[in-house]
Amino acid sequence: MIKKLSKIGNSRGIIFDAALMEQAHLKEGDEVNVTVHQGGSITLTPIRRVIDADTARSTAKRLISKNRDLFTRLS
Repeated sequence: MIKKLSKIGNSRGIIFDAALMEQAHLKEGDEVNVTVHQGGSITLTPIRRVIDADTARSTAKRLISKNRDLFTRLS
């Protein structure tokens, strides 16, 4: 896929159209790691944040207590 650099304010950027965003599984606001390799090639790698165990545990407890009746009916 060929893209052109565009002027964005005082900087230059590449516009990611909807198809490219979908193919890369990206959405507005996602963070990417930018790596510049020898020879000038550039790699963008999406940063996928993983929550820690304590955050997952507290979130699960909150959701279970909030939806206790629903979970009881489903079991």
